[in-house]
Formats: sequence, structure tokens, C-alpha cells
Amino acid sequence: MNARAHPASPRQRSLPRPSSWALALLVPWAALGFVVALDVLPADVWLAGGGCLLAVLMLDGARLMRSATPDVQRELADTWPIGVERPVRLSLQSSMRRQRVDVFDLHPGGWSMRGLPRQLRLERGEVVSFDYHLCAKERGDFAFDGAHVRLHSPWRLWRQRRTSGAAQVVRVFPNFAPLAKFAMFSADQASRIVGAHVKRRRGEGTDFHQMREYRVGDSLRQIDWKASSRVRRLISREYQDEKNQQLILMLDTGRRLMAREGELAHFDHVLDAALVVAYLALRQGDAVGLLASGGAGAWVPPRRGVTAIDELLRASYGLQPQPVATDFLAAATEVFLRQRRRALVMLVTNLRDEDMDDLLAAVDMLRKRHLVCVASLRESALDSALSQPVDDMGTAIRAGSIAQYLEQRRAAHEALRSHGVMVLDVMCDQLAGSLVEKYLSVKRDGLL
Repeated sequence: MNARAHPASPRQRSLPRPSSWALALLVPWAALGFVVALDVLPADVWLAGGGCLLAVLMLDGARLMRSATPDVQRELADTWPIGVERPVRLSLQSSMRRQRVDVFDLHPGGWSMRGLPRQLRLERGEVVSFDYHLCAKERGDFAFDGAHVRLHSPWRLWRQRRTSGAAQVVRVFPNFAPLAKFAMFSADQASRIVGAHVKRRRGEGTDFHQMREYRVGDSLRQIDWKASSRVRRLISREYQDEKNQQLILMLDTGRRLMAREGELAHFDHVLDAALVVAYLALRQGDAVGLLASGGAGAWVPPRRGVTAIDELLRASYGLQPQPVATDFLAAATEVFLRQRRRALVMLVTNLRDEDMDDLLAAVDMLRKRHLVCVASLRESALDSALSQPVDDMGTAIRAGSIAQYLEQRRAAHEALRSHGVMVLDVMCDQLAGSLVEKYLSVKRDGLL
């Protein structure tokens, strides 16, 4: 599917500029002027040479101005995953007999790129295509504003930059490649792929699934004695995890999630992990909703079915963290008012001890109706800094400060646990697996 193309704007042209070849022609003319200054040749020779040079330059420049701008067509996907390199195809066609051009596509700024600019030789009616590669660094809506085509005059004495092609808009989503991969596996297999380690208790759950013959390892309470007496062999009841439960993902879009881990912001890692656990929960038959608060806000009420992931993607792809303090109590109030049915509420943030008063009030409100889990991101740079050798006063002060900060963080987590809240203290690369693991353990323990 191609990106949406906007009507082409009027083609822009810059003023022609002399090329290095034109400047090189001035050298012999200047040398001729030096010879004339020595009275070796008459001045008329120098003036005649200048007139010829000017005529050549004007003729070549006129031919460049009359030349048609090549038509540029761009082919690219309508939606892009963040952090994944994708190809873009440019196709150029000229109505001139022969043209030399340099091409540079006006892709969104800040994206990493390889394969541009390109130097091409175009023949009349021939379509020349090539691919270059882009990697989006942020989510949201972005525009390609045509392409710059630099034309060279027939004698290569002039060059001119022109804009050709239509503007196009693309949407950059969270990386949905893992979700597409998970579709090939069962929910249990997909959980193991993201690093979740939940011990499976065979045949035990909350919803009746089927009757089957007794297997070694079944508990005595699974045995159906009436059915066993009828068929004269042991029959076990097999249960499955309860379906149609509720999961609410609360995402912090405030300043805490603006820190970067590698090329992506913490919020991008949070959003990727949230979509993973949402997809697996939908596969399990549960309903998933989303609340984003702090900076940018969004609310998606709980929906069932795997197709609900599309609604979550559309609602969240444009969210960006903003340099504001998150009001956790206001967010909890919104969830409490919107979500009447008991649910597992997973709040993902980067906890600081100064947030505790507001956060404790928020979780106390939520726990009146819901089961609450707080996932707090930990910067890997902190652990790396602590592992560095301490050999002077500066490094000692830094190590002491980091250790004090981590201790305050641990105390904040313990305060949450004392209020009956499940707490995850994880790094970005562990977040998806930890959320899935906690979700599955809540399901299998029947806590909802």
C-alpha cells in the first residue's frame, strides 16, 4: 500500500549556478589576460576570448533553462514501524533526449538514511528506478515534501536545483513486527518468546474446559469420582484460565518517560511492551483498554478480539511524552470513573520518590475496585555507572549519589508493596517479558 500522495505543489527552481567546469574555463581566460597585460598579445584577443566564453556560457545556460524537469514518483508503505529500516523506491522519467541529474529525496528530518544522493543518466521516455533506505526515529505523522533534482546543462557548465514529485504523508507506528510474529504461535509460545517465565499448572484454572482420562501428576481434586465410577477408570476435570477478564494499561506520557535508551525514548519501549501484552491478552480472550495521561492523553475502553489491537495502535501511535509532571491521582480518578468492572490495571512509569504521595493516593483509590500493578523502568546507565571503578573524588561522589538514588527508589517500591500493589522494577529490554509474566501469573492464580 502506497503512502497518501498530496497534489504536487508548483515545481520550484533555484537560479542556475556555474559548475566547476565553468570556473575552470575562467583560468585560461585569466591567463590570456595576463599575457595581454605583458603586451605579448593585443587586448582585442582577450576581449574576443571573453566574448566567446560568455556566448558559450549563455548558450549552455539557455539550454538548461529550457530543459524539462524529470517526473519523480515515490513508492513507500503507508505505515512504518519505528526503529526499523525500510526501503523507498524513486522512479524518474525524462522527456528530454539525454539528461544528467542528481537526486535527493526530501524525507522527514531526523530519520537515518542511506543510499542518497544518486547520480543518474536519463534517456527520453526511459524510467529509471532505484531504492534507498530510511529508518524512522519517532512516531506520528510525517511528510515527504517532493524530491530535489539537480540538472546539469548539456555542456556541464551550469547546474540548477528543481523540486519535483508529489508530497506524501506516512504514519509511523510502534514496532508491530513482534505482533505479526506472535500470530504464528500460541499464546504460551509467544509468552516464552518475549521472555516470560510462568510455571504451567496442568489442568488447573478457573473455567471448566473438558473431561479426560487421569494423567500422572493430576491433583486429587481434579478427579471426578462420579464419572470415574461410571466408566470404571479415573477421569479428571481439566480447567482453563478464565476468559473475558479486563486489562487496563495506564501509560505515563509525562517527563519521566522522555529519557532515552539507545536510539528510542523510554516511552517508545513502554508502548512496544504495552502492545505486546495487549495482543497476548486479546489472544487469551480478555478485553484490553488503554489510558495515556500526563502529557498527551488517550482513552480506549476495553475491547475483545484480536482485531482490537488495531484500535489500540491507531489511538497510541501519535502519543509523545511531554516535559510536564504527571498527575497520577487525576489519572486514577479517570480510570475509576470510566472502568466500573474489576480489572487488572498495569501502570507503567519511571518512579521517583518525590512521586510517592500522589502515587500512593492513586493506587489506594484504584485498589478499591481493581488489581493494581506498577511497572517502574530503571535506566541501564545507572547500573553501568555503578560498575565503573572508583578512583577519585568525582567518581566516588557520583557512585554515592547513584547508590542513594537507587536506595530511595527501592524504598518507594517497598512502600507500594506495603499497600498491596504488585511492583516490577525492570529495564527497558525486560519490560515486555515482565508485563506478560505478571499478567499470566495473575490469570493462573485466579486473582481477578
